[in-house]
Amino acid sequence: MKSLSKIEQILLPAPRPDAPYSITLLDRTFTFSHLKHVLGAADISKAGDRKAGLAADNEIEREAARAVLSQLSLQHFFDNPLTNIHGQIDSVMKVNYDINHAVFSSISHLTLGELKDELLNSNGAHIRKIGTALTGVMVAALTKLLDVHELIYLAKKLKHGASAKARTTVGLPGTLSSRLQPNHPTDNLSGITMLLYTGLSMGSGDAILGLNPAIDNVANISATLQHLDKIRRETGAPTQICVLSHIKTQLECLKAGAPVEIMFQSLAGTESTLTDEFDVTVELLDHAYGAMRISGPLRDIAENCMYFETGQGSELTYNKHDGMDMTTTEALCYGLARRYSPFMVNNVTGFIGPETHLDNFEMMFSCLQDHFMGKLLGLAMGMAPCYTLHSQVTLEGQQMATELLTAAGANFFMDVYLGADRMLAYFDTSGHDDQTLRETYNLRPAPEYLAWAISRCIFAEDSDGNIVRGENWGKPEIFCDSKSEFQRLQESAPAIYGFDNAGARPSNKVSRLIKANQAIGREAIYANLRPAELGHIQLRELHTNAHNKAEHLNDAELGARLDDDVLASLKPEHNDVQIVISDGLSAEAIHHNIPELLPVLLDGLMSRKLKIGQPILAPYGRVKLAESIGNALEAQLVVTLIGERPGGDALASRSMSAYFSYRLNDKATQQSAATFNGNTAMQYEYSVLSNIYAGGLPPIEAGSVIAEKIFEILKFKAAGNRLENLLQKEAI
Repeated sequence: MKSLSKIEQILLPAPRPDAPYSITLLDRTFTFSHLKHVLGAADISKAGDRKAGLAADNEIEREAARAVLSQLSLQHFFDNPLTNIHGQIDSVMKVNYDINHAVFSSISHLTLGELKDELLNSNGAHIRKIGTALTGVMVAALTKLLDVHELIYLAKKLKHGASAKARTTVGLPGTLSSRLQPNHPTDNLSGITMLLYTGLSMGSGDAILGLNPAIDNVANISATLQHLDKIRRETGAPTQICVLSHIKTQLECLKAGAPVEIMFQSLAGTESTLTDEFDVTVELLDHAYGAMRISGPLRDIAENCMYFETGQGSELTYNKHDGMDMTTTEALCYGLARRYSPFMVNNVTGFIGPETHLDNFEMMFSCLQDHFMGKLLGLAMGMAPCYTLHSQVTLEGQQMATELLTAAGANFFMDVYLGADRMLAYFDTSGHDDQTLRETYNLRPAPEYLAWAISRCIFAEDSDGNIVRGENWGKPEIFCDSKSEFQRLQESAPAIYGFDNAGARPSNKVSRLIKANQAIGREAIYANLRPAELGHIQLRELHTNAHNKAEHLNDAELGARLDDDVLASLKPEHNDVQIVISDGLSAEAIHHNIPELLPVLLDGLMSRKLKIGQPILAPYGRVKLAESIGNALEAQLVVTLIGERPGGDALASRSMSAYFSYRLNDKATQQSAATFNGNTAMQYEYSVLSNIYAGGLPPIEAGSVIAEKIFEILKFKAAGNRLENLLQKEAI
């Protein structure tokens, strides 16, 4: 593993004042106020950029912006770094300038148009060399000049030499790997085992066995890591494991001796998003990388030890994009990831929803952009073209994206059982999709894993040397000692529609069940709150800035703030706890959980004689609405009970979460939070309890669990990672 360069030694130009860019295209003159304006206008029109006012108004304006970019030299981009809202070069941009200056000096004179032509005329080795000399902004600008054929053509050239090595080698020519994602709404280990066995039986998981946890604390993450490691050892699958918790939690697990084989973190393209929303700094990432070099279980065999996830739009969603478009901030993520030579980078564009990518075209084109940008910046890119039911992206659009990305040489896709994630409530690629793409494009798993899979008759080699499905492909029972064990595991995992296959695809019967459940889930998105069904506890109704369902779904910011007139009417109440109930993305979740949950929760709070505000009902609300309400009422803790986006089956469309928003309203607490989180500007800390519904954490039980979490937060005056750290110290 390489040593990191010192951040203070990265060569940076001084920020310059914004300057306009003008061009005459045919008989019309266009003027763009600054470089960010040009970059935004040059991209295809996307929902997030339209919302931020960065997209071009029409096609001719877009082509004018592309013409401007074509004429700018790489030196011009180097000399004009994009700054944050304070006119400063933030830490993410700074790391992007850690480039190969010797190579840059040989190409700095090229205009962006000339660079495009040179890359199209070059082989993969030369393109990779040039990539080492480019910043994320340069790569984003170049990408806006490329059409679909060029995005695929150039990325395909970069397939060679873009592999990463741990127990398996991911990204070799002729291979397509997968991350096996056995997510479970309650982190039930038997359910996780069932999903792992299913994926392994289809030849999935050669990139990693990677689970997103429902509960992010050291005890649960350590136990889950130990379980994944146990399954890996028992099956003999040559792969690596990861639990995608917060990096601070993983560091504590590593310190305690848990098998943190690959260190994970989500990244953002602006420092304000990375730090304020993801609770991460570049210094923390450096520390984690150093810890893995010294103490990581695979330090002696892995060339790469970090795993990052990105996806266009998070910076726009939090309104912390510093005036940059989604493609540019995404490229900056890759420039940051490059610093750590990660084993994996997974792009999940489409995960956020219609506020960033409205439809199939926006998602598909963005995925092609992201894949190319990551590859050009030297990353081992995997792709997760995905969608949520509240967007207009569909299964068919996702499948088209995977076909294009496979043609472009994507290193890996996800394996989410039957495409429906049971915990995160979104839709991704499946093991069936991965195998279909392998057979369509004559691709194989990583060689180390393939040898194991052949030994287990999951794959076989025919007389012509072709890899085909073996007799055990798609049969998870091969890993069980008995039929009763297999039955027990099936009963532990929700939305198990069956294991009947038709070639590399699920059988028609299974496919029809999947699609029917998705249709019911989409229907739940558009249901409106029905207050009469929420029980007999009196609620006060407050309205957000979202005045109808369409506004609510397409612009998350509207639901994150109370209507101005409502806000002006509120006065401080100084309660310990304020409960807020909102439909979020599923009113049905509120209808099915609140009548049982709310009485139990209120009884628990009143038993401690806490000062409780009258519960609020806020239609068309989002999680960040808690801050608008908390600031207005000056509540110590706002607990938001909100419908989550519908997931993999009809029952999961009733899933609700509890978000705990703790207001840092005294100097001592603010100082403690700032010291722990490295963010002096934060005003709230967050904890979350997810998957509250009949198929996850039952609502009556959830009422008690929420009350206990409230007591912990108020006792320790902390939430989120800081609370978990304090609880761990108390337990020792």
